Amino acid sequence: MLSWFGIAVAVLAQMPADGAAQVKKVDGLVPALREMAADPLVIQAVREQNARREALDAIQARDAAWMATPALTPFKERLLSSACSRVLNRHRSKLGRVIAEAFAMDNQGALVGATRRTSDYWQGDEEKFQVPFTQGLQLREKPFFDESS
Repeated sequence: MLSWFGIAVAVLAQMPADGAAQVKKVDGLVPALREMAADPLVIQAVREQNARREALDAIQARDAAWMATPALTPFKERLLSSACSRVLNRHRSKLGRVIAEAFAMDNQGALVGATRRTSDYWQGDEEKFQVPFTQGLQLREKPFFDESS
């Protein structure tokens, strides 16, 4: 217990002045975020997309097309208006303005649903996918600026 506390204090001490306050806010939201992630409609949408077993090269091609234009393409519109996206938005609305964005990913890191347009479609090369999916751990990052949110 003592070593965990020491690590947490060391990490918080390196954050910007408001970083500790931001982490405390996130900690308070964890139950609502877990409820969002466990929503049966979100789980169903992820399972359905996983069952399609899309090839990684096809996902990466969609990712390249997604990033190539900031415009709201028909593919982006379909994803952002999907049942999964509507459920995520409903949960986000209940929480108010404290959540900038929320999105669900399949087992390869491809978006299944999102509350807003993300900077890219494929999250599989990022820690936010890799740590939870490959290590089974909850990822906690320091607060940082993200252009999409």
